[in-house]
Amino acid sequence: MTDRTTPVLLVLRSPGGEGHVPPVYDVADPHAPVAEALDLGITRGDGVFETITVVNGIPQALDAHLDRLARSAAMLDLPAPDLTAWRTSVFAAVDLHSEVPEAFVKLLYSRGVEGSGQPTGWVWMQPSADFTRERTEGIDVVLLDRGYPSTVAETSPWLLQGAKTLSYAVNRAALREAQRRGADDVLFVSSDGLLLEGPTSTVILKLDGRLVTPNPNFGLLPGTTQESVFEIAAHNGYKTAYEALTPADLRRADAAWLVSSVRNAAPIRSVDGAPRAVDAALTDSINTGLASRTT
Repeated sequence: MTDRTTPVLLVLRSPGGEGHVPPVYDVADPHAPVAEALDLGITRGDGVFETITVVNGIPQALDAHLDRLARSAAMLDLPAPDLTAWRTSVFAAVDLHSEVPEAFVKLLYSRGVEGSGQPTGWVWMQPSADFTRERTEGIDVVLLDRGYPSTVAETSPWLLQGAKTLSYAVNRAALREAQRRGADDVLFVSSDGLLLEGPTSTVILKLDGRLVTPNPNFGLLPGTTQESVFEIAAHNGYKTAYEALTPADLRRADAAWLVSSVRNAAPIRSVDGAPRAVDAALTDSINTGLASRTT
């Protein structure tokens, strides 16, 4: 029997394709190796993933995450994921895990061992870190050039901008650069001067009484948490928009946040060392709304 005090690891029996009947997964020892050494997800980063926050046992924005998993898989020409199997596995992981206020479930979908034609899939769940400081005091951010123009998704689709791939070496390098500069996180800027996204987050600005985020057509990963924030904002009377934004817009914004599935909304308190205002009341309202989602 699985120890409910430990992380939970499930291995999907057939993560791609449809028509499978339960059980669709095997419960694995989270401390034992389960992946083959030549799996392309390990050797090449050839796969996709999603991270879903779980609040009081409820997976947040699950449909949006599963839809994005399928979209990313299609961009990589992976077999269409069996979303019923993935959904079943998410709820199974939640049921097997110990009851904690906040946790996350990570879905990993790889091309599998080269030449096998069999993709592999894992579902991993563990408690979330404590992000109280980031959500309340805010984070320090640096702007880094991504090295691509904002048209890259249209001109060079093989670069997979907008897919949530396992190839995260560049994103991790960017975060280490932020730490070297004394900051917490990064906001990428295109080579033609537009705000893009963070390595693991979406930026939202409060501009002229509206909440605005960069247009995802600029090769960005569509943000599931950003979508939820916009739904919360609309419910509270705020107008929302997707626009071309620049560092100048960030500097003049009344408030700004980096939002992501596990950390939720982290207000930006400085950019490249320059302090900026934090809207504590609106931040608290956003994070309260995110924590109260039931889907």
